[in-house]
Amino acid sequence: MKYGFSKTIDISYEAAVSKVTEELKKEGFGVLTTIDVKDTLKKKLNVDFTRYVILGACNPPFAYQALQAEEEIGLLLPCNVIVYEKAGKTVVAAFDPMVMTTVMGNAKMEPVAREVKQRLERVIAAM
Repeated sequence: MKYGFSKTIDISYEAAVSKVTEELKKEGFGVLTTIDVKDTLKKKLNVDFTRYVILGACNPPFAYQALQAEEEIGLLLPCNVIVYEKAGKTVVAAFDPMVMTTVMGNAKMEPVAREVKQRLERVIAAM
C-alpha cells in the first residue's frame, strides 16, 4: 500500500528542512513537533543512523474540521512530513491523508483529507 508521496532533491538536508518548513507555512501549516531520529537513536540506543527528521505539521482549521468529523482522528494527527538523506541526495515525503479515509470509513473525512492532501502535494512539488 502506498501511503505517502515523496520527492528526491539535490539540495542539502539542512536546506530541505528549512525549505519544507517554509512551504508548509505557505499552505497554512505550522510545525508542532520536530523529531530528530538520528539524534534520538544515538542517545537511546547508541546506534548511528542517517540524518532523518519527522516534522509534525498542523493546519488548525483543518484539524478542527477533522476532529468534528471523527473524534478519534487525533490518533492520526498531526500530519507527518519527513526529510532524510539517501544515497547522497535528500528525500522529502508526506503522509497521504486520503489513506486515513480508507481506514476509518467515514465519508465526512473525505473533503478535509482531500484538501490537506492537495496542500501537502504542493509542498512536496515546491521542493
